[in-house]
Amino acid sequence: MERSLILVGGGGHCKSVIEAAESAGYTIKGILDISSRVGEKVLDYTIIGTDDDIFLYIEDCDFIVTLGFIKDASLRIHLHDKIEKAGGHLATVIASTAHISKYAKLGEGTVVLHQACINAGAKVGKGCIINTFANIEHDAVIGDYCHISTGAMVNGDCKIGKSSFIGSQSVLANGIVICDKVIISADSFIRKDILKTGVYINNSTIGIL
Repeated sequence: MERSLILVGGGGHCKSVIEAAESAGYTIKGILDISSRVGEKVLDYTIIGTDDDIFLYIEDCDFIVTLGFIKDASLRIHLHDKIEKAGGHLATVIASTAHISKYAKLGEGTVVLHQACINAGAKVGKGCIINTFANIEHDAVIGDYCHISTGAMVNGDCKIGKSSFIGSQSVLANGIVICDKVIISADSFIRKDILKTGVYINNSTIGIL
């Protein structure tokens, strides 16, 4: 039987994870957020403390970081590290309508939301967000702490570096390589490799991280 979940981060992304976790049969004990929000509710669940209270729950609960990818992955990484250093265990949450090939691999702390597909031979790192209707095709490799946003399509044999963000409805052609810490704007079509950190629309740089 699955242990109860503690969700860390009570914003909009938390609501999506709650729905996915409920659909997968998890029991949610509560949410950790900033001190000024303790006692508030997110959907049916109460914010019961802050991330300084992680240690209170490590014996009885697993954890999932439910803070979204805000500008970069640094805060998500900080929270994952804090949970691990406290001795906590990170859950991997897969929505009931997601399809995960038995030949795919997922890292701990990753969330796969409704209608997402991760196909045979794909590898998804730890702490990733695979959002609603995202498609990870065969043999693609997604680095740790990436966010593949709603409806994005990562085609076969693509390799995406750590802490990258692929915007909604974006498409990566087969075999594309993207380095660490890249943000792809929504509705982009990536036809060639991106080997320099930055913000891109299609294959054009629009900002520096």
